[in-house]
Amino acid sequence: MGACLLERDKLVPKFCKIIPSTLAALDNVLEELMPVVGAMCCAPEHTDDMELALGEALAKAIVHGNEGNPNKKVAVACFCECEADKGLLLVVRDEGPGFDPDAVPDPTASESIYSAHGRGIYLMRQFMDEVEFWSGGREVELRKRGKPECRS
Repeated sequence: MGACLLERDKLVPKFCKIIPSTLAALDNVLEELMPVVGAMCCAPEHTDDMELALGEALAKAIVHGNEGNPNKKVAVACFCECEADKGLLLVVRDEGPGFDPDAVPDPTASESIYSAHGRGIYLMRQFMDEVEFWSGGREVELRKRGKPECRS
């Protein structure tokens, strides 16, 4: 993938929320956040893709990262690049022990095709322009580039 067009010093926060590690909270935060994402110029025709990728990131944080413990929190944030709306950045962070995303088998490999694990990261990578893991796998950044007509 190409380099992200987002410049960290030009990011503008659009949404930030901390939720308990429950699937009900996941649904509620998606309901609140997706209209914000859809209103950005980045790629309105890909809003469903971004929602799926974000839902996977949140589910992994809740179920695997925080092991469904409602006393542990998940932070979710959305930023846009303020000059000509070049793109957006979605960030999800959990309080779990972390993991090595490179150790997750490719779910499309023949030996993993029937595995019940690994599809979430795969889907995130398919639907977003860039996916990066930080803090030992406790934080994931999902990036979507803006549409060319939105760039200066």
